[in-house]
Amino acid sequence: MKTLMLIGYGAMANEVINRLPAGIELRWVVAREPHHNEIKQRFNNRVTPLICPSQADQKPDLVLECASQQAVKQYAAMILEKGWTFAVISTGALADAQFADSLNQHSHQGTFIPLSGAVAGLDGLRCAKQANINQVTYLSRKSPASWRNGPAEQYIDLNSVTEPTVFFRGSARDAALKFPANANVAATVALYGVGMDQTKVELMVDPTTSKNSHHIDVTGDFGHFSIELNGNPLPSNPKTSLLSALSAVEICQRIAQHDAII
Repeated sequence: MKTLMLIGYGAMANEVINRLPAGIELRWVVAREPHHNEIKQRFNNRVTPLICPSQADQKPDLVLECASQQAVKQYAAMILEKGWTFAVISTGALADAQFADSLNQHSHQGTFIPLSGAVAGLDGLRCAKQANINQVTYLSRKSPASWRNGPAEQYIDLNSVTEPTVFFRGSARDAALKFPANANVAATVALYGVGMDQTKVELMVDPTTSKNSHHIDVTGDFGHFSIELNGNPLPSNPKTSLLSALSAVEICQRIAQHDAII
């Protein structure tokens, strides 16, 4: 039985908990202190709530972040220094160049895994990178509910939108930094492709859809491909796609079935 430490206890974390595959056991949850009693009661004290990953009494086989970019920045160095495996959903944290450089320059024995999250086709993008890529464009299309109570409201009046409208154009770095709860996919596409500053991003609000849609368009020496995914959002958090949570479940399954990431 492999052991799991989960960082976060929100909508995505709970979706992962509900779908944990056989062969992996949740042992620790890093969460805010008000959640600790609930965690103890829910799991009959079989799961230990923590304020910080370093409080764990032994090495987990996987540390899985389902919280925020802030959590990645706060804990990554500590986790990797311990030689642990750290899988993250909030890949937008790497849009912070200083943070990304600190991880690259820091000597550690751990493994850092950026998860694919809410998109597909990243294997093709990674392959295309072996030759020359001319352009990568990523379009995110979500309902007003998915953009509400966040930075998008500084760019567009979500209550008055009547047709699909692009409200932001910029680089993946700008998108991930300005929209930390909505644009982790932009950062993921950039990591697999031409980088944070070269990846073009458009963010759209669409009052005619209930899906979280992701469109990736790539041209290069290999030719051209275009991928579109229309994902269902989590009922408890419309900012997040169900597929993103499933990518976290899938890494748990890989850890449970293998001694190493393949």
